[in-house]
Amino acid sequence: MSKATLTIDLQAIADNWRALDRMTKAETAAVVKADSYGLGAARVAKTLAEAGARQFFVALTEEGVALRQALGEGTVINVFSGHMPGDAEAIAGAALTPMINSTEQLLRQFETLPGHAFGIQLDSGMNRLGMEPAEWAALRDIALSQNPRLIMSHLACSDAPDHEMNDAQLRSFSDMTQGVEVPRSLSATGGILLGPEYHFDVTRPGIGLYGGRPFTDARPVVTLDVPVIQTRSVTPGETVGYGNTWRAESTVKIATVAAGYADGLLRAMGNATGTACFQHEGVTLPILGRVSMDLITVDVSALEEVPATLQLLGQSQGVDDLAEWAGTIGYEVLTSLGARYARNYAG
Repeated sequence: MSKATLTIDLQAIADNWRALDRMTKAETAAVVKADSYGLGAARVAKTLAEAGARQFFVALTEEGVALRQALGEGTVINVFSGHMPGDAEAIAGAALTPMINSTEQLLRQFETLPGHAFGIQLDSGMNRLGMEPAEWAALRDIALSQNPRLIMSHLACSDAPDHEMNDAQLRSFSDMTQGVEVPRSLSATGGILLGPEYHFDVTRPGIGLYGGRPFTDARPVVTLDVPVIQTRSVTPGETVGYGNTWRAESTVKIATVAAGYADGLLRAMGNATGTACFQHEGVTLPILGRVSMDLITVDVSALEEVPATLQLLGQSQGVDDLAEWAGTIGYEVLTSLGARYARNYAG
């Protein structure tokens, strides 16, 4: 095997969706933006539809068009970015539901697609997307008269359950939507875990489907096995990799494996922390020196025989472990996993 192999467990994704669905009385949608966080939106969304998901969320109209081609009719595909200039034909053709974020978008929707399904996104304090309270107050009556399908907002700090921002946004969203008879949505994965008052009518988990925090009970979804190209012994005083950042203090057996930052394995995982590692049958194998573009060097001294592949992602360490080593978050690791891998779908 010359390529690293990324295995994606579709059954685990479905099980994670079902587990999150059981936590609420709301309808559970699924966020499949960014090609299902890099794991393949067509395959993932079909699996989730079979599990029972009837609403999906994407970031861009183009993603929605591709998803409609994969799913066919019968599901709702919501677009977070709303109705952007020039998108009317694509929105109509793929029967997408844009989440309207501004006065400008609302006017564009009514002028180009009168009667077509849409939703509303409100800014409850994150200051990223959505109508602010004053803007919404001015447009509320006209927007509601056109029967939006959903009113949503997004939590900024749901991964920190005790953060005061959660309660502040809950109050803001509740105030802005008081008295409306439109389905409401506030919670992604973190919001689901905050409790029933955050659930409203529709939840929209994303990272939790794919095995990432804050859903710590999620089943692992991705496995990454990387082939060993070469092994060698390094003697005391010798260095490994670019910049001579690691120097041997004793004789060490090293394996060079075929993956690197061109495959989304972040360069910062190199021995900046000294804790990044591969695994083989329960044995921890530290990364030595810098992660380079296509190659990583690994201490395999603990193994009597070096196998054909070493595992970076699997049951014993996931995307959040890699993220901690690189000083980032699991989302970035997951969405960065490159196109060069041989991809296998299980389940």
